[in-house]
Amino acid sequence: MEVAVIGAGYVGLVTAGGLTHLGHRVRLGEADEKRVERLENGEVPIFEHGLPDLLTRAVDRDLISFHKSNKVAVEGARLVFLCLPTPEGADGRADLRFIHDVIEELATEVGEDSVFVVKSTVPPGTVAELRKRLADLGSPARIVSHPEFLREGRAVEDFLEPDRIVVGAYEEADADLVADLYRTLDPKLVKTDPTSAEMIKYASNSYLAARLTFVNTLANVAEAVGADVLDVIEGMGLDHRIGPHFLQPGPGYGGSCFPKDTAALIGVAEDAGYKFDLLRAVIEADEAQRFRVAEKVRQAAGGGLHRRRIALWGVAFKAGTDDVRESPALRIAEILVADGAEVIGYDPEAATDLIPMVDDPVEATRDADVLLIATEWPEFGTIDLVEVARAMKGYRIVDARNLLDPKAVRAAGLDYWGLGRPRA
Repeated sequence: MEVAVIGAGYVGLVTAGGLTHLGHRVRLGEADEKRVERLENGEVPIFEHGLPDLLTRAVDRDLISFHKSNKVAVEGARLVFLCLPTPEGADGRADLRFIHDVIEELATEVGEDSVFVVKSTVPPGTVAELRKRLADLGSPARIVSHPEFLREGRAVEDFLEPDRIVVGAYEEADADLVADLYRTLDPKLVKTDPTSAEMIKYASNSYLAARLTFVNTLANVAEAVGADVLDVIEGMGLDHRIGPHFLQPGPGYGGSCFPKDTAALIGVAEDAGYKFDLLRAVIEADEAQRFRVAEKVRQAAGGGLHRRRIALWGVAFKAGTDDVRESPALRIAEILVADGAEVIGYDPEAATDLIPMVDDPVEATRDADVLLIATEWPEFGTIDLVEVARAMKGYRIVDARNLLDPKAVRAAGLDYWGLGRPRA
């Protein structure tokens, strides 16, 4: 099938590459001309495992083309995927201006059999509004909701092995047209109305944010009473009603989805006359987790941070990506710097201008008073801790991901401070 994808960000690039893998022809439109030029030169502007191979194969098979003009990109397309950013606005609600702008631009550029596919995360009721706007503009196109459920770092895997495909459409034929794109994957299909489809995405992300925040809070309680949270969550996760997923304590959630989607759902609820106090408490607890980790670093440094050097392993919001948007690691770094600390960072893929960065994890620890592990990159568990001990001035590791083996840390002559774990 001939498909246009508008937006070459995380979602757009993975969607475009994934659709070509399934045999479809994709015309990718992107307003950032420099990004288009990089793609035409064979560069992938983001770090996402498996994506470079996917796009290279698509180019080799002549199944993808890159366009600086959205109007050119939609020529001949039966489906037009909208993979555009919906950032958090000043009031916490989703900012939909990019989607509205593209609808205005393309409403009359598509054929009468074309269908706009809203892949971006939008508040419930958005597709209904866009449907009315298309009619007002005299567009023959129809529109559906088709939310994405891609995890950064595993986005290609999630596209090719989806838990479910959700399509919200007003007409059964439009839902079937979108679902037919994935027929070779034989996925579990949820067909519903557009507003329910939009709500599924917000509900999923908000629940996962609440689950992560619960286990972080549980780790704090376990630490206070002297329990080992890893044993606690192992026992919890064996209950089939709970399961083991998203039960790993950390410094809080981040990235492009959870922070903005939880805030946006609160706005959606308020607009509908409901006060979502539970989700407000999740956001407050998540924010407090950053300060709790920063306080742990402060105590590990002897009770103060003035002129203390802190080594920071990890600046990406999670392992497997170079994305630093709403990164808890950087939020904590800001707190430490504001309290007088010098923070030196290392990350295998991500970079930031917020703090000085070095190219070697051991070098980041040189003369450090404390080492803070803030991103769960597996390679951090393989670094020679004896070398780290020699490089550091201090002797304490604050492991905000519970990544290291406390016994190995202690054997290297260092103190281990995890989350919800006995100190070693």
